Formats: sequence, structure tokens, C-alpha cells
Amino acid sequence: MSRLDSLSRAVETPCGLTQQSTSAPLSTVVLVGTLDTKGVEYAFLRDRLREHGVAVLLVDAGVLGEPLIEADVTRREVAEAAGADVDQLAAARDRAAAIDAMGRGAAEIAKRLFDQGQLDGIVGLGGSGGTSIATSAMRALPLGTPKLMVYAVAPQDIRPYVGTTDVTMMHAVTDIAGINRMSARVFSNAAAAIAGMSRARTASVDGSRPLVAASMFGVTMPSVDVARKRLEDRGYEVVVFLQTGIGGRALEELVADGEIRAVLDVTTTELADELAGGIYPAVAGRLETAGKLGIPQVVTLGALDVVCLGAIDKIPDSFSGRRFHRHAPEMIVMRTSPKECAELGRTIARKLNLATGLTALFVPLRGTSLYAREGAVFHDPAADEALFAALREHVDRDRVEVYELDLHVNDEEFAFAMADRLHEFCGDG
Repeated sequence: MSRLDSLSRAVETPCGLTQQSTSAPLSTVVLVGTLDTKGVEYAFLRDRLREHGVAVLLVDAGVLGEPLIEADVTRREVAEAAGADVDQLAAARDRAAAIDAMGRGAAEIAKRLFDQGQLDGIVGLGGSGGTSIATSAMRALPLGTPKLMVYAVAPQDIRPYVGTTDVTMMHAVTDIAGINRMSARVFSNAAAAIAGMSRARTASVDGSRPLVAASMFGVTMPSVDVARKRLEDRGYEVVVFLQTGIGGRALEELVADGEIRAVLDVTTTELADELAGGIYPAVAGRLETAGKLGIPQVVTLGALDVVCLGAIDKIPDSFSGRRFHRHAPEMIVMRTSPKECAELGRTIARKLNLATGLTALFVPLRGTSLYAREGAVFHDPAADEALFAALREHVDRDRVEVYELDLHVNDEEFAFAMADRLHEFCGDG
């Protein structure tokens, strides 16, 4: 019998766990970390969690040194869960390979504990390596499972750690190196936070309504808000995804997982970032999953005039002479050119032509975002016409319905038209 199997039996009988309270714990929090380097810090966090009345399971993902505290799930078990041998990982002295293997193993252990009802929340402490391992385990868990990562490294881009999941990132401010008046406060807050989240119960929500995925950016929000309300009034539940690269990826993944009944893809701006070198590029397969699976979809061209570049000091010299606008204090956006718009039109046509289900493309002839309306900073009839002409030429109208409306994307009438056609599609299905 493995250590993990015996652990299952211990957790099922709360009195078998070492607790300060004799009453059964309300929840179990799993700690994933490298106990050879962060054992003292994990012991402190474990003790704070027990003070909150939760059970604690320690998972050791360290490799190189001896663990400083005893784990409930050993490093050997973690490595074996990834199909690796911990002694070989240690002997190789390859830090990156060890982090990768232990991250995969920690993910398998976390999924197993969750499936067995032994994980109500998960938390980690670490620098770059520990954060990579612990968040690998977190990303393997379902949406809504409490996940908290206390990290010493504050990267500008946390997307590699968070992915498309609901991981909460908490900056430790100091390094994860000992217990002092600063780290004690941060770790204590982390314990209180994950203890509270692990005990909380999801508010009751009507799960019987068909689920619709919608895409949005700030410059298409008026259209999405109107269409969302229209669909909700007709009995749908609408989940909106902000189009920052990760948002589009999350939308596609949930469609692939069978969670989504229909898609209202108002905002396809990630394709512009992918083409022009913006900071929020589309993932491979963006705008393709629903069509390939035969899921009803209504698509428009929201924010294809916009490429997000970040702070002004990050703009490449190659963009000299282009049209820019300050979208937010730390966000400069750039207008797509006629050449880029023509390429975007061909790309969208190619993707929509793959559809096997009901698909409609709505073309807003008076502009694709708040910035592209007549008189606004990105109003460019030549660029818009390049986009529209490419779509007219390349969309397969035997597969895709095309509606060219003399409206702006954010006009209420345009939003109603999209929502109503999607509702009709769902009725036809």
C-alpha cells in the first residue's frame, strides 16, 4: 500500500490527523512545495492553517536536498506520479528538468487528492522554481477550487503560472527565506485567505440555463453588454471573456470541453495582436473550435482596428509612423493598417470556413470599436474597406451567413441583431 493510499484512509478519519482541535476539520488544504529549501516556511504556514481549524496535507516537490520537515506525500511519490525517478533527477543536477518533472507529478497528485475528496484548497510558497511547480498543480484543478500562490518573484507576466485558471497570486514582497516580522504577516494572511476560501461554499446559481460564451474588450463593451442582457432575458447564461490572449484561450478551451452551448464572438482583436506583434496574441485555433464542433456561433469584427503594445517605451522602432492612442496609463494601442486588415479578413474567412455548424458573420460597416467610429482616433475607411473586401472575397457563403449592416459594432441595433440570430440558431439546433 502506497503512502498516498494510507493517507486517503487517514484523511477519511479526521481523528487520525494531527490537529489542535478534536473536532472534525471543515476542510483540507494541500500545501505543495520544495521542503528541502522552504521547510521552515511551510511549517509556519501549516501551523497557521491548523489554527484556523483546517486539515493540512504536505506534498514535497523538492529534489536536491533532504526535506526539513516530514511530508504526507513524499517527493518519491510525486516523481513517480510523473513517471520519473527522484534519485535520477537529483543525480542529473538539472534544475529545469527537475522542476518540470516535479510539476507534472504534483499536478497528478493534486488531481488524485481532489478526486478522492481530500483537497478543498491548495497553496504554495516559492521563488521561480517553487512557483512553477505549485502552480502546475493548481492549473490541473477545476475552476472554483481555491488556489493561492505566495510568490517571491513578481514577473511582469504571470500568464505562464496562471494559465486559464483562477489561481490567486499573492506577492510575498520579501524572499521566501525564513520567518521574520514581514514574512510572518504575509504568510499568516495567506493562511487565513486559503482557510476561508476552502471552507466557503459556492453561492447557489441556476445551472439549467444554456451557457453562451462571449468575447469582449473595453472598446466593444457597449455591444457585449446589450447583447448579453438580450440573451439573458431569453433564458441564457452568458460568460464573458476579456480578450487579452488568455481570455481567448479560456473561451476556446471551455468550448472544447463541452461547457458551452453557443458562442457570441463579438471581439476578435487577439487576431490583430497575433498578426501585428501586439502583447495579447491569439492562441492557435482561436475562432475555430466552435465551428469544428458544430456549435452555433455568431462572429463579428470587434476591435480589429486595435493592436495593444503596452507601455510607450516598449513600442518597437519598426512601428514608426503608425497611428497610436493612449488607451490607459500603461497601454498604448496602434491602428491596424489596410494591409493588415486585408490579411485579417482572409484569416477570419479561412477560420470560419472550417465551420460544420450554424455560423453567422456580422459586418459593422460604420466601425469595429469605440476608436473606429467616424470622427474617432482610429477612424480609417480605407483600412475598414480592406477588411470588408477580403471577407467578401474569401468567406464561403455556403457555410457562413454574412450580414453587412450599416451600423457601428456598438450600436444597440447591431447588438440586438447578433443576439437574436444566435437565439434563432439555438432554437434551430
